Amino acid sequence: MLKIGLTGGIASGKSTVSRMLKKRGLPIVDADVCAREVVEPGESAYRQIVETFGREVLLEDGTLNRKQLGEIVFADEEKRKQLNAIVHPEVRKRMLEKVAACEAAQEKAVVLDIPLLIESRLTSWVDKVIVVYVPQEVELKRLMARDHLSEAEALLRIRAQMPLEEKKAYADVVIDNSGSLAQTEKQLDMILKEWSLA
Repeated sequence: MLKIGLTGGIASGKSTVSRMLKKRGLPIVDADVCAREVVEPGESAYRQIVETFGREVLLEDGTLNRKQLGEIVFADEEKRKQLNAIVHPEVRKRMLEKVAACEAAQEKAVVLDIPLLIESRLTSWVDKVIVVYVPQEVELKRLMARDHLSEAEALLRIRAQMPLEEKKAYADVVIDNSGSLAQTEKQLDMILKEWSLA
């Protein structure tokens, strides 16, 4: 089974490419979805978060108050490390379980959609890496429009990540997503054909 790592930058269009891959019948294991699942009530990470941060990080219905938790951990580096130490191993475990399920189902390939694939040093998990790329000025415009941010706010978020130019060095293939959706689909279809997945 071919394991494909899909990554990009904020507002580069990684989610768009992920949807295109799903539409073409490839199973997607999404790190962000797994991260939401592992902190649901009853999960081990949820219990550890409540033990560590107290019940004030919960909403009335008992689910996690993400906003409140975010405010705590972004103001305190130590607490952020504590949270990551709880959540990250659980997310990785959940992702590997889903990959194993795809293997058991004898899928030809699986896509691991991981925003921080390179930064988290998870490239060893995959056989191929696709980086969804746009030039920084495109990334900036899209992020400002998408999240209603000022240029300064958007730049801060972009600069908090590994530059897309650097990520390209880790890619087996780069999809340039600065054109139309049709152009992106065309690039994707060529890659899938090359990898005998189309």
